[in-house]
Amino acid sequence: MPLRFTLRQLEYFVAVGEAGSIALAAEKVNVTAPSMSSAIAQLEAGFGVQLFTRRHSQGSVLTPTGERFIEQARAILEASDKLNDLANIYTGSVRGSLRVGCMRTFVQLLVPQLRRTFEDKYENVDFTQFEMDQAQIFDALGSARIDLALTYDLALPSEIDFRPLRSLPPYVIVDTSHPLARRHTVTARDLLSHDMVLLDLPHSSDYFLSLFRPLGQRPRIAERTSDISIQRSLVANGYGFGIQNMRTVSELSMDGRPVKYIPLKTDVPPLQLGLAMARAAHVSRTIQAFIDHCHEAADAGKLPGFATWPETVS
Repeated sequence: MPLRFTLRQLEYFVAVGEAGSIALAAEKVNVTAPSMSSAIAQLEAGFGVQLFTRRHSQGSVLTPTGERFIEQARAILEASDKLNDLANIYTGSVRGSLRVGCMRTFVQLLVPQLRRTFEDKYENVDFTQFEMDQAQIFDALGSARIDLALTYDLALPSEIDFRPLRSLPPYVIVDTSHPLARRHTVTARDLLSHDMVLLDLPHSSDYFLSLFRPLGQRPRIAERTSDISIQRSLVANGYGFGIQNMRTVSELSMDGRPVKYIPLKTDVPPLQLGLAMARAAHVSRTIQAFIDHCHEAADAGKLPGFATWPETVS
């Protein structure tokens, strides 16, 4: 019996189902919208079913049939990846797709250079990156929309496996004229009388506020933003202090103003930067190669974008 579909059609179908829009899905997989629309139409005609309801205001919404079909489509695509991986094992090659999620707070620091060195080593890998917050990462791992993610060990569900790469203690960032700017270290109590610019992302904000819980008090939050670059610019322009878990190579805001990083002394454990995967996920040869690549960079102290604070501060 001839097949009613191609793997490419299933890939486009899943992409549209996840994006909710043919235009967004086409941009994601780097094809034209008409090509993707045609592939979906051929898939529906081949099976004789309607997979999407097209609504001008809501994009492409999966029908109940489409909801069932997308589960099987993901399973077929995963099985095809396993066949490719089996071939890679026998040929000793690393190739195929690799979908990597990354916490949006540090994607610009870490991923481009890490990706560049990986792709230079394995030129047959089709690498796709996704910028997400922590909640989106867990959802994407659980639904197999990404293979693994670079993120923090924040609020990890039991079904997520986490492999640490580097410890990230907290730093306070202030503008150079801030009253605390000359301090070598600060504590949470030192910060209570100053305005705070909170990096307000799911799970991340909970961690930053937990630094004040031993005091039984909350910081004086003056500004909130979900963008780490905006937080740094607000800090650099005197709107308050911020807290981050990375000291970057650059100490300038996006508008060119300097900031000062100060280690925050606390008994709250530091965050861990690492690789997260679904425990039930298949670890292909390509995924393992990227895991090894990240560990090699971390072990050599060469994770991109991060500056190292001196070991001793007073």
